[in-house]
Amino acid sequence: MSDTHALNFLEETIEQQIKNETQTTPIVTRFPPEPNGYLHLGHAKSICLNFGLAQKYKGITNLRFDDTNPETEETEYVNAIKEDIQWLGFQWHNEHYTSNYFSQLYQMAIQLIDKGLAYVDDLTSEDIAKQKGEPSKPGTESPYRNRTPEENKRLFEEMKQGKYTNGQKVLRAKIDMTSPNMHMRDPIIYRIKHVPHHRTKNEWCIYPMYDFAHGQSDAIEHISHSICTLEFEVHRPLYNWFIKQLNLYPSQQYEFARLNLTYTLMSKRKLLQLVQEQSVSGWDDPRMPTISGIRRRGYTPNSIRKFCEKIGVARRENIIDVNLLESCIREELNANAKRVMAVLDPIEIEITNYENAKSEILLADNNPEDPNSGSRELTFSKHIFIEREDFMEEPIRKFFRLSPTTLVRLKSAYILQYERCEKDEKGNIKKLYCTYFPNSKSGQDTSGIAVKGVIHWVDKATALCAEVRLYDRLFLVENPSDSEKTLAEILNPNSLQIIRNALIESSLATTKPEDRLQFMRKGYFCLDKSSTEKQLVFNRIVTLKDTWQKEIFSH
Repeated sequence: MSDTHALNFLEETIEQQIKNETQTTPIVTRFPPEPNGYLHLGHAKSICLNFGLAQKYKGITNLRFDDTNPETEETEYVNAIKEDIQWLGFQWHNEHYTSNYFSQLYQMAIQLIDKGLAYVDDLTSEDIAKQKGEPSKPGTESPYRNRTPEENKRLFEEMKQGKYTNGQKVLRAKIDMTSPNMHMRDPIIYRIKHVPHHRTKNEWCIYPMYDFAHGQSDAIEHISHSICTLEFEVHRPLYNWFIKQLNLYPSQQYEFARLNLTYTLMSKRKLLQLVQEQSVSGWDDPRMPTISGIRRRGYTPNSIRKFCEKIGVARRENIIDVNLLESCIREELNANAKRVMAVLDPIEIEITNYENAKSEILLADNNPEDPNSGSRELTFSKHIFIEREDFMEEPIRKFFRLSPTTLVRLKSAYILQYERCEKDEKGNIKKLYCTYFPNSKSGQDTSGIAVKGVIHWVDKATALCAEVRLYDRLFLVENPSDSEKTLAEILNPNSLQIIRNALIESSLATTKPEDRLQFMRKGYFCLDKSSTEKQLVFNRIVTLKDTWQKEIFSH
């Protein structure tokens, strides 16, 4: 099998397996999230990898919920995960739950007990941790390690029947307390949790540990390529040990580097903390790196898949600049987003030589990058609004917008000349008065006047009022996961700016949730789900260009 781009190490592995005929059946991958939170961009990378490999090699991908920890898992998260995967453009072949296998896993534990390879331990979790030793120092055996299989089976059955309290007993694999790999030092494989499960309710009060459930679930489903992030590399010997001792389908684990992104957290635990502390509005807050958050922000599935493709799949950990993510959505929206005009900080202009009752229709291109995008109608009349920053009474050097000494063109309209301004009692400018050149209409300009500046505007007579939310990076530091400060201390206080009285052109009255727009000179925006017919709300997806470094250095 060939491809036009360089193969990643997993593709190279699969191609070699196919060539050597060690992989003669279609590959089977799985995406196994724990339903204890919403998926984030790191999961998006794993989704694209698992589903992408299966698609490329004509295989299948299973969705399996690793629901072995009932204290933190909820059906809400199950539904959100499924929605996120489908939004990204993928569909699983089978939907499984580790809880489907609880009976099989219990019987597998019995098999290990019968073989003398598992025992019930009465030590506390603290004592177990102490007697495991250190990587450079062998552990010591539990005083309960040599219980007979008969006694272990009786105790394990009593654990299952609910005769013991949480933490009173555990089931451990009997492997090697001197192993240099700490995961092989008699790991816990079952613990007691008297907590209702989101699917099995109160049927079970003992639950398998991830390391025990994961490989066996892979084997049950005949997963050929079990792809994990690098932190599970040290777990692989244990994964293989269980499969060998239980004589199961020989699923193989492979590891790749997880996604680390600047100014971003990739920890469900810490993201949950942000939600619980109300530092954000919820899991789908547009500042969150969750898939639901970036979807609400306005990112497209294609932009996320393109991002995952660009960062590639490697074995070595590194940190990706968030600018790469932003550039992926900019590139897409530059090509296909409709250009519109919105004034976020308005100041009124009265065009003194424009007829009072006159109003005209102007045409504006929807997207100069796309010749097939067509045009839209704009109304123009005596009173308009421009951005306050587009006027300076005392212009600085190279200020090419409106001032007493510079003319400016209104986008798709006319050239303006400043006349005078009106100020309030504090000296703040309330209103501008200008004249226009009737023969300077865009596309029909015969004025011969050359101007360097072009600014956007909206017509006062037809403009709509909207709320505009300007989102920025949630954290001030490049690597928040390594910061010694609390999350609250490193939050960017300017990560959200809400403009409640922005003015937008009237064509935006029919904006749909899936529409992505470029507010000229302001950035790319989409309609937020909180919008109503009476109150349009727009989220900034991304700025027109990277301004973050400039802001950092200016401070």
